[in-house]
Amino acid sequence: MAIALRLPSELDKRLTVLAKKTHRSKSYYVREALQHYIEDLEDYYLAMNVLENPGKVYSSKEVRKMCGLED
Repeated sequence: MAIALRLPSELDKRLTVLAKKTHRSKSYYVREALQHYIEDLEDYYLAMNVLENPGKVYSSKEVRKMCGLED
């Protein structure tokens, strides 16, 4: 899938320099940046969901018992 986007000229210049120095494409770095950014956003929204909708809270004693570490 192709996506067209416009970058501010300063960002485009930085990306161009990086791509030339590392012999990688600008597309490579855009994909890498998006992948990391999306992973961070997914983690953030998952954490926010847990904070907004907390489930049951277990004590350490309950967890040890569930794991068979305590009678």
